[in-house]
Amino acid sequence: MITGMDSRKPTWSRRAFLQTCAAVSSGAVAMHAIADAPRPVSGRAFHLSISVDALEDDPDLLNVARKAGVSSVWIAGFFYGYWPHPIETITTWRRRAEELGMAAQVIDIPLGHPGDSLGAKSGNFPLTPPSHWRMGFRPDGTKYAGTSLHAPATDENVAAMRVLAKAGVRRMFVDDDFRLAQAPGTIGGCYCDEHKQAFLKKCGYGENEWRDLLDAVAHRNPTKPLRAWLDFTCDELTACFRAQQAAAPDIDLGIMVMYMGSESAGIRLDDYRKVLFRVGELMFDDASFATVKGKTNELFSALFHRRFAEPERAFSETTAFPSDKLSAKNMAAKLVVSTIADVRNTMFMSGITPFPKTHWDVLGPAMKRQTELHARVAGHKPFGPFKHFWGEHGRMVGDANPYSLFLAVGVPFEVGDKPEGGYVFLGDADARGLASTQAGENAVLIARPAVASFGGRTLAEELPALFALKHEIASALKDVPYVENDIPIVCAWYPTARCAVLWNLSEERAEAVVRVNDSRRTITIDALDAVFVEDMPGKKA
Repeated sequence: MITGMDSRKPTWSRRAFLQTCAAVSSGAVAMHAIADAPRPVSGRAFHLSISVDALEDDPDLLNVARKAGVSSVWIAGFFYGYWPHPIETITTWRRRAEELGMAAQVIDIPLGHPGDSLGAKSGNFPLTPPSHWRMGFRPDGTKYAGTSLHAPATDENVAAMRVLAKAGVRRMFVDDDFRLAQAPGTIGGCYCDEHKQAFLKKCGYGENEWRDLLDAVAHRNPTKPLRAWLDFTCDELTACFRAQQAAAPDIDLGIMVMYMGSESAGIRLDDYRKVLFRVGELMFDDASFATVKGKTNELFSALFHRRFAEPERAFSETTAFPSDKLSAKNMAAKLVVSTIADVRNTMFMSGITPFPKTHWDVLGPAMKRQTELHARVAGHKPFGPFKHFWGEHGRMVGDANPYSLFLAVGVPFEVGDKPEGGYVFLGDADARGLASTQAGENAVLIARPAVASFGGRTLAEELPALFALKHEIASALKDVPYVENDIPIVCAWYPTARCAVLWNLSEERAEAVVRVNDSRRTITIDALDAVFVEDMPGKKA
């Protein structure tokens, strides 16, 4: 009996699991033929988000970053109603970067953050929009600054786009403060009277439906009024983005999405499939990133967002905040997330204040190593019996706490937009909202035991319970490579490339025993490092 399992529910049959593993193997046969053909693939690129303040304090930063391997800098421009620095100053620094052989672009923060996300050393940097911008309202009627959208925010951002286009900017991001939720897991939108009345009028609702909406938000219940509210909120944010695009068609405009960002934050992900897209991460300091769960959450969010972003136009959120609270070794370890998720662009960020200059001594070699590793798997997709899934309920009313720890037990996984074909690990919102009849053939739905009346298997999101599950299914892992011993390692298997990536999530060197059928290999992996294992199955042995 596995700890945390609900023994009242029937387990997946061995026969069904073997059928799925056979499908894994036979599918890999067909894909292996593709792998043998030449595949033109874009390489890994490294970018640095930096402020004018940081450049003026230390002009040598550009050259240090360039020598480490950074090819593009993104300079902070328009901030929620302010130009902290004249456009001429921004242009001057762009030219200096270009003289060093680097591309130079701009990042705007259109709406502002409900709190200090900038970390300015001087304390003089404005942290909230100007007084003629209106504040946002929470469901309880309290106010906050940032991440709400009222006139004249769109008009002023449109005007800023025209200024930047005239100055020659051709690529630009709106930062992840361009959202309509205060934090990951918050059901967003501004609940002020103006937005309330516009919403009720659009939907033909009255006060009863408004009360129903507030109750649904409080209980994370995706009712019809709540779904309509999220559509209303997403329409508003998308319209603002498209107005900025239309104002400067020569600028390739992209969105920086926060950790697990989705429709609950006003971000209708399908609206941004073709633009520059920064995937969301969150573990910005050593305390949060050091845990195994912190690392698997980070990887989970990047894999989720890659469903909506083309790899060549996908950027990471390799952020340190506060700027000196993420060590160089952990920032280097974050680079592996992009390698596994096939995010081709790494964006180093740290607010207004740069992270320690000495970090580049560690980052430079790590960047080179990840470039080599990434080239081996770019264009290939991870495959396996464990399923990464974040569904409609998670996107609408989820708490941004995915069931992610399964990524750390050394069993290969794949990313899907449907709950089918293997062991599907569900966040709480998806577990509450997804009927077992909605699961695909040969799917076992797994959720945390705290989810009441769940129709699948329950399993504590803890490493011992997940290691026990690995051993339970080991005999059915025919032609599927996995890490046999119980250490926290991500095993990303790419059958079309006939290789696997192993990422050691622990702070010490690990000896991973990789098993394929009756064959075993022992692989040594340094702390937080990733390695390739070649000659993995792409077809039946």
